[in-house]
Order: sequence, then C-alpha cells, then structure tokens
Amino acid sequence: MNDLVIETNDLTKCYGEQACVAQLCLHVPKGKIYALLGRNGAGKTTTMKMLLNLVKPTSGFIKIFNDIHLEDASKAYSRIGALIETPGFYDNLTGRENLEIIARLRGLNSIESVDQALSVVNLDKNDKKIFEKYSLGMKQRLGIAAAIMHKPEILILDEPMNGLDPIGIYEMREYLVNLCKEGNTTVFISSHILSEIEQIADVIGVMNHGRLLEEESITDLHKRLRRYAEYEVSNVEYVFSLLKERLDVSEILIDSKNRIRLFGKEMHRIEEINSYLIQNNIPIRQIRIEEEKLEDYFSELIGGGEIG
Repeated sequence: MNDLVIETNDLTKCYGEQACVAQLCLHVPKGKIYALLGRNGAGKTTTMKMLLNLVKPTSGFIKIFNDIHLEDASKAYSRIGALIETPGFYDNLTGRENLEIIARLRGLNSIESVDQALSVVNLDKNDKKIFEKYSLGMKQRLGIAAAIMHKPEILILDEPMNGLDPIGIYEMREYLVNLCKEGNTTVFISSHILSEIEQIADVIGVMNHGRLLEEESITDLHKRLRRYAEYEVSNVEYVFSLLKERLDVSEILIDSKNRIRLFGKEMHRIEEINSYLIQNNIPIRQIRIEEEKLEDYFSELIGGGEIG
C-alpha cells in the first residue's frame, strides 16, 4: 500500500511476560477507512493507545504521516482526532460547555467549531442538560464531536458506535464515509458491529491474541468470499447426516439450528438435492443463494463468531 499515514513495524507491548500486542505490522493508507477487528482482549485498544503515545511500546516502531516517528509524535497531535474507550468530560457542564473548553485549548473559534461538531453528531447545541445526565449514546456522540472538532487528518475511533441506537449507527456510518471521501480524512476504527464495518471499511486488519492475522482490502476480500446455497429445514442434524451419507455431499456445514449451507461443487447439485429431499418427505422451508459476509470470514479466521 502506498502513501501510508500510519505504519507500524514489529510493534510489541508486554506486561510482564504477557505480550498484549506482538510484532504488529499495520499499513493504514491515506484517505481510507481502516477497520481493526478482534475479540475482546485481542489488543486493539492497546494498539490505538500506542499510536497516540498513551502507552509506551516495549519494542518496534510507529511511523505517522510517513516521517513522524513515535519519538516526535507530539508534532502530529494537532492533525489527529481520537476517541479511546469512554469519553471523559466534566460531569457538571453541558455538552456545549465541555466542547467550548476543548475548542479554546485547541485555539479554535469556539462558537463555529462547537456548533458544527454538535450538528455533525446530531446533538442539540442549545441543550442545557449536563454531561452527567447524558445517556451512553449521547456521551459517545459528544466524544466523537470532540474528536472531529478541529477537522483532523487522521481520526482514531475505538468502538465509536457503542451505545448508539440504529438510527445513530446509520448516521455515524454516513458521516464517517463522507468524512473520508469528501474530507480525505483517514479513519482508523475498531468495532464489533461487523455488518456496519463491512459497509464502510476499505481495509480490514484482524487481530487475535495480540497478533495481526490478516490485512486485506475489502475489494480483495470479497473476491475470496464464497457463494453458497442455504437450506432452512426443521431437522438439521438428520438432513445433514442424510445428505452426507446418502448423496455424498461433502462441502456442507450446519449454520444454525435450522439452516444448512452447501458450497463449491455442491451448488451444481441443487436440483438433485431438492428432488431427494422431496422424495423423502423432508419439508424445505426456504432456499437462498447467498455470499459469505464479513462475519463468516471473521468466524473462519478466528475460530468463532464472537467479537468485541
């Protein structure tokens, strides 16, 4: 990948003998949305903290904006926005008052910058509610508003959709895409909402136990995802055994308590399989032709579907 804005080489963080992040090599291209995926404890948040110099690496190096190394990271701070874990604000102040303080510290026009940031995350600029009374979703929105108020070149977001309702998630997704495409802002994001990530990410990195398992563009990933026929039946275990033993169906798996998937060469045997099931009085509730999703890819790579 050319024109990288974030690059790490063998980045490692150990706590005692435990490696939280091990030999991590990330390549985040300019003007793209890079999604870092992994289960809880995979090392995503620690990685983001090292990028922001909040946690010191044990070894390895970080390069930001192509020529700024970790030792000179302070030069890059004005060009980076971030929201890591829980946003921190003064509980007794309103959202607007909190942002006005941050704007003054950044040397911004507080009225214009605050109004624009609140508008982006859909918070009422005249709301007199103090931060302590905010819902989780409102707190998350305010944290993102603080991160984007100075129009950063890189936006680092750790689980930014936590606490947002479906409409809020949709709005945030649209904003991040527009920010990237129209503002040429690089977005480095972690999330457990894989269906949303699949719609916005340009590049995906998958971490497990502190190591980067794979780094892939969404375009190349979709070329690898398989098409399959999904059968919804009442007795999954019985149908699964029947097809394997009687019809020698090999590329088959049980997807859920009432769904079976057929892959590869078995896709060309759908008519034969349908006829066999009907002849044996096995009702088929539904048949769909689908393509694997990011959840399938993640589950196969990590060895389970849960992600955090």
